[in-house]
Amino acid sequence: MERTRTPVVSGWFTEDGPDGGGFRLLGTRCSACAAVFFPREDAYCRNPHCPGDGLLAEVPLSPRGRVWSYTDGRYRPPAPYVSDPEAPWEPYTLVAVELEAEGMVVLGQTVPGVTVADLAVGMEVEVVGGVLNEDPDTEAAWTTWRFRPAGGSA
Repeated sequence: MERTRTPVVSGWFTEDGPDGGGFRLLGTRCSACAAVFFPREDAYCRNPHCPGDGLLAEVPLSPRGRVWSYTDGRYRPPAPYVSDPEAPWEPYTLVAVELEAEGMVVLGQTVPGVTVADLAVGMEVEVVGGVLNEDPDTEAAWTTWRFRPAGGSA
């Protein structure tokens, strides 16, 4: 049985980007000042220098960017975070990526198998879809974004 794919946060990304572009993060752009926001902003422009009265339109963000910084998460988070102490802990790699066209930095996990040893500041990466969690009882797969070295196959 195929799992039902559900975004962890609705409206923050699409798996069917424009022009067959595949996975893309979605932001919003202000028509008055051209500021771009991620996470998306749907109520008002957050740019303090905006002249105002602009409309916010959804825009797909750059599919590629460059590593700005990175680190690894090797330890289970302490209380008050809820974590099953019986479940095995799997380290993960976090990467801050400066998106190509927007120049903004977006934080996310890398694809499984990519560690800090595989990354370098300035290297090109691309955003891809990934699974954050799966629920075997409901056959649900909670999807999110991940980053991988550009040209990767993960």
